[in-house]
Amino acid sequence: MPLPRTRGTALRQRLAELRGDVPAKALDARALAALAANPGCARRAILDGAGVNKAALASALGSPSAFGQSQFALTRGNAFEAKVKADGGAELLRLVHDKLDRSAEPPADARVPDLTAAGPQGRTARTELELREAAAHPGVWTLLDHPMLALDVAGSPAFLEPDAVVVHPDGSWTVVEIKSFPLLDGSADPAKVGAAARQAAVYVLALEEVAARLGDEGAPAPRVRHRVLLVCPRDFSNLPAASAVDIRKQRAVTARQLARLTRIEDIAGTLPEGTCFSPELPAEELTAAVESVPATYAPECLSACELAFHCRARSRQEGAVTSLGRPVRAELGGLTTVEDVLAAARGEAGDPGDPAVAALRRAAALRAEALEAACR
Repeated sequence: MPLPRTRGTALRQRLAELRGDVPAKALDARALAALAANPGCARRAILDGAGVNKAALASALGSPSAFGQSQFALTRGNAFEAKVKADGGAELLRLVHDKLDRSAEPPADARVPDLTAAGPQGRTARTELELREAAAHPGVWTLLDHPMLALDVAGSPAFLEPDAVVVHPDGSWTVVEIKSFPLLDGSADPAKVGAAARQAAVYVLALEEVAARLGDEGAPAPRVRHRVLLVCPRDFSNLPAASAVDIRKQRAVTARQLARLTRIEDIAGTLPEGTCFSPELPAEELTAAVESVPATYAPECLSACELAFHCRARSRQEGAVTSLGRPVRAELGGLTTVEDVLAAARGEAGDPGDPAVAALRRAAALRAEALEAACR
């Protein structure tokens, strides 16, 4: 639910203070998917909510990140997307019809409305207007090229830009994701497909909010399809191929994780007055500001967050077992540091009745026996 105007204005002012004089970096679906995967990390939540450029922040902290796409990959991806959408999206609509809606009439004269408007709020309103217009013209294919959607995240709006949204003749909506990684013999790298599915799930959630608003106006709410279209180059060519991906699981997980996120305003309220995350601050002051917000580091952060190297270094300094991975952390129960784990294994600390402590002592005994046998 959106914040009341006065409350929302106060929060925006507070987040602008946290950001300093640096322009805001908008949240995108990739960031939201990563944020939802680690909902307990207050540090990422407040930095993303305030629009802080985490790559610049990581460099200023002395832990630059290699996270992100290369310029070559971006150029190749943009060229492939332009090819897929050429001629009014004829090939893209053909793929949607072939993979998702063969019972409908083949797309011929599809509507491709102009979504140009001033600012993200203007583009969001324009997108919603065109979706409403498409609902008023059943039986027609409509292609929305780079629409703008808004999703409320922990009390702060995030503006999202999917590659495309297609309105089917029956009025249902499909999200289209266009990626530059190849489909080899009809299949792609599962890790990359999974990341694309999580990203598409964020777009589906945002579209569902739009559909609910249209349904509140008296007309039936349009159906947002939970099978999205993933378009990739076929084999090693530049020809487009497509696959329908069911994202119901990713949508459910993402919705649940976003709902569990600590509200950004609650985190901001706990910060000392004058806290600022501007990369232009002196390193000492900036480090103190970042460390004033707790982080929840896990090795998975290395592929999803620009601050991962900084947080990993801090986690190792503190001896936190989370640096070894979430499965290890889950197995160790109340033992939260490596020092505690080693002390428990040596019998110097810990409750012998604790299953984790008992398992550690048994493992230590077996190791000692193996080393003794090897030395004979």
